[in-house]
Amino acid sequence: MIKNRTTQLIFYTIYCTLGLVGCISALGIFDDITTIRWDFYVHFTNISNYLCIGIMLVSLVQTAKKKEDSYVTSLPMLKFIGMLGILLTFLVFNIMLAGAEGRDPQANWRIGSLLFHVFLPILYIADWFLFRERKKCKWYYPIASIGFPVAYVIFLLIQALILKFNTSILIPTTQTPLIYPYFFVNLDTQGVGGVLMWIGILSVAFVAVGFLFFGLDKIAKKKNEK
Repeated sequence: MIKNRTTQLIFYTIYCTLGLVGCISALGIFDDITTIRWDFYVHFTNISNYLCIGIMLVSLVQTAKKKEDSYVTSLPMLKFIGMLGILLTFLVFNIMLAGAEGRDPQANWRIGSLLFHVFLPILYIADWFLFRERKKCKWYYPIASIGFPVAYVIFLLIQALILKFNTSILIPTTQTPLIYPYFFVNLDTQGVGGVLMWIGILSVAFVAVGFLFFGLDKIAKKKNEK
């Protein structure tokens, strides 16, 4: 684990700078500076990255304020939840969505896509291993973290209700309905049972990965104690 304050400051500054570039890109400004993408709020990719950027910004401020070399201790449970959320973003996109039928492969190489789907997730997870003190992870973190994706699904349902399940409102430059930004939440194609199945699969995976990281934390603790 790295306690060096200067190293931490450099790392968090780089992360937050890249995060700012990613946020600007999510607005579509790099594609058309005259038009702002109004659908940025609906994507789990963006929401998970916004959460992580906020957490890392707090870490940057904490690191800048401290005078000595030490571990970063800000927002431990949120840090853990954000890590699982950003890992879900990384895995689902790169395994299931990047090569999906109908998706333009070139879109995967845009700066916003690379930052939010690859570089920032990797850097965020690296932070947990590099700068966070071990043995601080609590057993209930993996269970509490399931609230993040569930809250996102509830948000999509509320939006769908407000828009009266109108699938004619599309995400700009795509044929994807705004109320169904991902295929596994599309009630029209998956049905209620299919959507619930996907939510169940992703929820179980979310908690399982959470306990995996919890276990890694305990293993690291035992090694440190030796």
